[in-house]
Amino acid sequence: MTPHQTLDFDSCYRAASARDTRFDGRFYTAVTSTGIYCRPICPARTPARQNVRFYRHAASAEAAGFRPCRRCRPELSPGDPGWDVAADLVGRALRLIDDGVADEYGVAGLASRLHVTERHLLRLFTAQLGVGPLAVARTRRLLLAKQLLTETPLPITDVAFAAGFGSVRQFNATMKEAYGFAPSDLRTTSGPLARAASARTTRPGSRTTTSAEAANQGSQTTESAGAVNHDSQAIASPGAPTSGSRVAGSSRGVTPGMPATLTLRLNYRPPYDAETLLGFLASRAVPGVEEASPTGYRRAVPGGVITLAPAVGHIRLSVTLDDTRHLARIVSRCRRLLDLDSDPGAIADALRATALRPLVERRPGLRVPGAFDGFELAVRAVVGQQVSVAGARTLLGRIAIRAGTPAKPYDVAALAGPPSPPGPLAGPSDQPYDGGRSARVGADADGPRLLFPKAEWLAGADLSGLGLTGRRVTTLKILAEKTASGELDLDGGADPAETASRLLDIPGIGPWTTGYIVMRALRDPDAWPSGDLGLRRAMKALDIPEDDTERWRPWRAYAALHLWSSETP
Repeated sequence: MTPHQTLDFDSCYRAASARDTRFDGRFYTAVTSTGIYCRPICPARTPARQNVRFYRHAASAEAAGFRPCRRCRPELSPGDPGWDVAADLVGRALRLIDDGVADEYGVAGLASRLHVTERHLLRLFTAQLGVGPLAVARTRRLLLAKQLLTETPLPITDVAFAAGFGSVRQFNATMKEAYGFAPSDLRTTSGPLARAASARTTRPGSRTTTSAEAANQGSQTTESAGAVNHDSQAIASPGAPTSGSRVAGSSRGVTPGMPATLTLRLNYRPPYDAETLLGFLASRAVPGVEEASPTGYRRAVPGGVITLAPAVGHIRLSVTLDDTRHLARIVSRCRRLLDLDSDPGAIADALRATALRPLVERRPGLRVPGAFDGFELAVRAVVGQQVSVAGARTLLGRIAIRAGTPAKPYDVAALAGPPSPPGPLAGPSDQPYDGGRSARVGADADGPRLLFPKAEWLAGADLSGLGLTGRRVTTLKILAEKTASGELDLDGGADPAETASRLLDIPGIGPWTTGYIVMRALRDPDAWPSGDLGLRRAMKALDIPEDDTERWRPWRAYAALHLWSSETP
């Protein structure tokens, strides 16, 4: 099922009746008798055919007047992988919306990033989704807010700004208009405080309110799925702000001196081979910027640090931030980094029919590692040319020390000595700190603390004396300049084929580097790093001729990961 296909009622109804996990996130089931829309895997009783409507996107269901189910929780759905396969303009627009572009710059800014007019963008969205970009952005904000209200004790004020709303008043009004209840009502019946209160009422000898009664009190809606979800494993860490707390600066999602530590669930379609993907990231982790092992991943982000760890049926994302307004973008980029929206069933079905069958059966849930930042991945690819993985890590760590900045402003603890420039250390939004060239910046007990340099920082940085060849430095400078100027868009808004062509125009970037960047940064499932020695070696060992790569379309990127992984026991 691709984004351009019309939803077939019978196929969707069969999938929903079977609770088929392969279709989770591909469509939503709306029930006219209750006004609720659900995921295809919702455990509630299957509604009668005459009461069902199917929608491609959650925004389409909400625009038709339906509210999200509190039991299956549509905010936890993985994304529709069809958009990545199609790689069309709407798919790229959806990726930018998830990254917060529409919230920050409006539809005009979104259209500008895609190099189309607002009218053309609206026409495409209406034709393929039935709603415009603003409706999609609003639904994204609402669903993230719903997840934060349900899974964390973050103050409602901070939830509003973390989800991308411009004001608390707008948040309250939008929630009531779309869902029929206020944010405080949802937290009363479904949030962590309600669960804690429910647990207290079940103590031996107590008789106040049962958990079922507590779940029903204050509810303004009747859910098609029945009881409220109480199985969330995601809670805020000790010391995080609790609901109702008022801290100076929190009206803008900021809690100075008291960073919020939150934990959220990131769902995927099973199976999921987390160990192989995390092992891939671990072998390439840039010192000071990130650290990883087959059991988890950590990296510095503006104002804090994130941790990703496999859990039962989902990935657990823990975020410690000074400013929760970055949260929506972090969630989106973590999903891309771990390839959580892919369809392992469709990929396995296609590749099993080829010589890759033994590899697919060995690792059926293999994913393609993405990138937290597209420019950073491009720099990794250039630096990794013709050097070992370990050698590339060393060089990238030196680049991060030279041109990067601490994740938290004034975090001199990230450096081995005092900063050489007078005054406070530059923060992530200021000029890059350039006095710590000989400083030791690493992953200490507190985790990664260094932000990888942005394109504009690297373009003006002195990269001499780091062990890079002059030609490699020139390539990095041109890459940084083109990215900083907007000529290159490496974060998902540009057409993959067009971006590949522009990358090939840069001296020092060839087919392998381009294919690697398109595979990981632009999330093209059919990208192929042509000329890779590891792929050639694996294909030769399996007696696979080179022209077999055409049989692996449109999943050649996954075929490459299977081949690379075949050399690992």
